[in-house]
Amino acid sequence: MKQLRLSRIAVLIAAIGFAAIPELTNIAANQAYAQEAMRPEIGRIVQAAGELYKAKKYKEALSKIHEANSIGGKTVNESFTIERMRLSIASAAGDNDTVIRAAETIVSANKLGGKEQLQMIQVLANAYFKAGNYAKAAQWYNRYYADGGTDPSLRPYLIQAMSQSGDSAKAMKEINAELAADEKAGRTPSLTNLEYLANDALKRKDMATYSSALEKMVSFHGKKEFWVNLLNNIERKPGYSERLKLDLMRLKLALGQITKTSDYMDMSLFAIQAGYPAEAIKVIDAGYKAGALGEGKDADRHKRLRDMANKTQTETNSSLAASEAEAKAAKDGNGLVNIGFAYVTAGQVDKGLSMMEEGIAKGGLKQEDDAKLHLGVAQLQAGKKANAIKTFKTVRGTDGTADLARYWVIYANQSGK
Repeated sequence: MKQLRLSRIAVLIAAIGFAAIPELTNIAANQAYAQEAMRPEIGRIVQAAGELYKAKKYKEALSKIHEANSIGGKTVNESFTIERMRLSIASAAGDNDTVIRAAETIVSANKLGGKEQLQMIQVLANAYFKAGNYAKAAQWYNRYYADGGTDPSLRPYLIQAMSQSGDSAKAMKEINAELAADEKAGRTPSLTNLEYLANDALKRKDMATYSSALEKMVSFHGKKEFWVNLLNNIERKPGYSERLKLDLMRLKLALGQITKTSDYMDMSLFAIQAGYPAEAIKVIDAGYKAGALGEGKDADRHKRLRDMANKTQTETNSSLAASEAEAKAAKDGNGLVNIGFAYVTAGQVDKGLSMMEEGIAKGGLKQEDDAKLHLGVAQLQAGKKANAIKTFKTVRGTDGTADLARYWVIYANQSGK
């Protein structure tokens, strides 16, 4: 998975704006205040700047404000009001550097009320963020919260600013606190926080945390690329068993991730080898329908694969009755589970599910978690979603079976099947 892209910073910058703080950038209000707080010779210049602002002549308006500021002997109130006007005009003009200078002067004067002071600190933090000065942005976002600010929408900017300024430890502390609060409150965790968590875990080679973050990204923000990352990662987890290759491909097929010619061929061969030729035929048919099989220089090879699957299915059908009797007479339930799943893939759903459940109850299974995983898949394919989820939740294997079972639950809940 790639680390968080800088394009996300651009999205955040675009979302900042300055018009969100109208009471601090309202030119009419500042003009009215100017008439009360200033000497006439300064007030007239500020009034003229306001008229230029209304005409959207921002450069000239800023020049007028500079003229007012150059008059000597100004009172504290006069200087303060000039800076408020400068901020108003610079905000409208998109002059970020001037916004920063004016906002710093206003905040330092400490003449605004508590709410307005917090809003001005927010303006200053946003302006530094937009300028790419993330260290300063983080400083002022922290100041906002330290002084009593409560707006949660600024948290992503604070975290991004911390991270971009090199203070990743503090950024992760904020992220983990937010994720813990989300979990406690039953809220959906933000995608940005989960991406940060995944990136940080990947840097530290903490694959357990990385997998957990990916799983939450899929659960709460189930985009296609998140599923790809999650399923690609499972094969790299310590203890993952290669015998689950076909099981993993079943989930990939359900998610639309089997698209290549080699994928269709591999999955169908695995299914034949596992004793499920009917499943192989379905995969091959899907490959032909998608145009991945039956085309190009290997079209004959694809046909031979289909012929082999059909022949194997015919042979399986002829021996199925004897195999079923043998499985019922066996001391363990392995045969019942396998034959039951074969029945399900061949379309005899009710009979197959019954045999699988009988086999699991009989016990003595070589891979009990595999059997339960297959039963859950079969139940889901049969449209028995509630039963499937219940079965998946009984899978406990540490070799990848429990992981796949959880992913199937996520898929079931998201697909509506």
